Amino acid sequence: MKKYIIDRFEDDYAICEAEDKSFVHIPKSSLPEHSKEGDCIVEKEDGTFSLDRYERLEREHRIREKMNRLFE
Repeated sequence: MKKYIIDRFEDDYAICEAEDKSFVHIPKSSLPEHSKEGDCIVEKEDGTFSLDRYERLEREHRIREKMNRLFE
């Protein structure tokens, strides 16, 4: 399974960051409904994508902690 973070949307594509920090263009039509910027998506072996809500929450928590330490 490959994981991606949706960085932004351009036209009919989601520009996603892969785990190796490269960027890939994934057609919006391939993404789960209600996908948004910042979501973590997982590409399954059959080529379909699903949202990884737990990973998104973990990332948000880590970012929040970094911001808090920055402004302490």
